Amino acid sequence: MKILYPLVTLMMLLTFVSCNSKSGDKEEKSTAKQVVPELKIPIDSVDISKFYQTYPKLIKFQGDISALYKKKNSTQLWQDNKGIVEFGSTLFNKYKGLEAEGLKANFPYNEKINPIFERISDNKLSQVDTDLMITNLYFYYAEKVFNGVDEKTSTSLQWLLPRKKVNYQVFSDSIFENATINDDNKSKMFSQYYKLRDVLKKYREIEKKGGWKTIEAGEDFKNLKVGDSAATIAQIRERLSITGELKENNKSAVCDSTLIAAMKNYEIHHGKTPKNIILKEHIDELNVPVADRIKTIIVNMERCRWIDPELEKGKEYIEVNIPEFRLYLIRNHEISFVSAVVVGKAMTKTVIFSGMMNNIVFSPYWNVPQSIINKEIKPGMAKNKNYLAEKHLEWNNGAVRQAPGVNNSLGLVKFLFPNSNNIYLHDTPAKSLFERENRAFSHGCVRVAKPRELAIELLKNDPKWTPARIDKAMHAGKESWYTLKKKVPVYIGYFTAWVDRDGQLNFYNDVYHRDESLLKLLTEE
Repeated sequence: MKILYPLVTLMMLLTFVSCNSKSGDKEEKSTAKQVVPELKIPIDSVDISKFYQTYPKLIKFQGDISALYKKKNSTQLWQDNKGIVEFGSTLFNKYKGLEAEGLKANFPYNEKINPIFERISDNKLSQVDTDLMITNLYFYYAEKVFNGVDEKTSTSLQWLLPRKKVNYQVFSDSIFENATINDDNKSKMFSQYYKLRDVLKKYREIEKKGGWKTIEAGEDFKNLKVGDSAATIAQIRERLSITGELKENNKSAVCDSTLIAAMKNYEIHHGKTPKNIILKEHIDELNVPVADRIKTIIVNMERCRWIDPELEKGKEYIEVNIPEFRLYLIRNHEISFVSAVVVGKAMTKTVIFSGMMNNIVFSPYWNVPQSIINKEIKPGMAKNKNYLAEKHLEWNNGAVRQAPGVNNSLGLVKFLFPNSNNIYLHDTPAKSLFERENRAFSHGCVRVAKPRELAIELLKNDPKWTPARIDKAMHAGKESWYTLKKKVPVYIGYFTAWVDRDGQLNFYNDVYHRDESLLKLLTEE
């Protein structure tokens, strides 16, 4: 089994924490080592094999653990003359605090691991099995926190973004050896994970205080605007003050501009279009229980575990967040360009995956996929003999394509990153859809609200391709291709909770209903 490289980071952190607390004992330890013989507990392959026969629920770690003990001269890792070494206790404390990571402390043999640290007199394990049990706890913790569910499981959940793995054996030599490294792990994990972990703490504190009360809005509820008076308004103030959109709660039952501004802020960070009135749908959103918000945060922390942190180090890349209906061009670690997008509808979902953009096609033909020919075009032809002409379509021995122009379904430009899903970014003549809050309408490709501006951004370093030339190519009525001098990574992801660069937590509608299945999997483990 391969383990992610944060395993080493974890051990370095644990070692630093334990050693930092004992720095004043350095000379005393040095003297003690000269007097007290070093404890040696032989642990060989036979011991390890017997251990997994007794504790089969941990057997997936056997290969890596066998290799680890072999490299460490087949002796104990967690025990010295005084008992369990301090960073072993640090590991156990981190394990017991897994709730902070959005996880449950469900080590398969809690009844064996707990006495080692909490009730030493109740520990019936041999020294060999004690050491092996702690090592397995270490692997369990590292896998849960840094890796999450395995790749086979995430793939079954339709997550096809690459998950970087490094063979644990490469790093095993450095484990337990350097006691002076202070590494807080943040360079080893996707940064969004830590942002979500921080807001998880905030929302758990809100939950411990009782959460927020349900805002009463009956069937006769009327939209609220500045100057209106209602008991509901005081309830809205209280609710917004809990999560911080309203900085000061004066408990007034009169709607004022301050409340509307706070409500707009709330709407923006919940995937809504801000309005100057408070609608019933806003009340429904405010009434989502804090427990449900916590679940959403936890699900997205798990997704962050799957992301290769190297992604963020790229100098230029495009990211699309499906539930947010938005595209970002990141250049030199800053947002260079943003555009609303339309993604696939429920029956033709946009795939969660990545590719390398290599071509921009101006005035493109649209080669209609066979699935659309069968489901839409043939039935349309059967009902209307002028269907092809009206849709500007060309029929050629069963193949159908649409000529370049303003009526082309791909608009005036498309951006290609070859993939087996036949998904790309493109313009569209259906501009009105970008005004919707829910923008899941396509056959799977990603329609871009500002394709011209995206093309300008991508070609800004090519002096030959001025905005004027791009405009001319888009309206030429003749297909032309531009090959990018440097390919641009494109990442299409799925996050229903996201902390933006201003530190604001955003929630988005689970448009493809993917959260529930992942939450169920995490809850059952």
